[in-house]
Amino acid sequence: MIYLIKFILVMLAMVVADVCWTFYFIKVEERKVIASGIWSSLIIIASAFITTSYVEDRSLVPAAVLGAFIGTAGTVYYKKKKENK
Repeated sequence: MIYLIKFILVMLAMVVADVCWTFYFIKVEERKVIASGIWSSLIIIASAFITTSYVEDRSLVPAAVLGAFIGTAGTVYYKKKKENK
């Protein structure tokens, strides 16, 4: 049970990290200085949790991979849908 909770937390943290990465690249491309810096800081916060979690237990790497996919694909889908309105 504890492993499942940790798996879900790592996956969700990776979703957050990848959302941050995606918006970071969007803001850098838009040349938004402050927004890019904020997204960059959020990347470090989320990544610190993720890294310490799966370095301690390598069986959590699949959770990070799944979270990365969901975070990036979901953010790009959201951005694309928002632009098409």
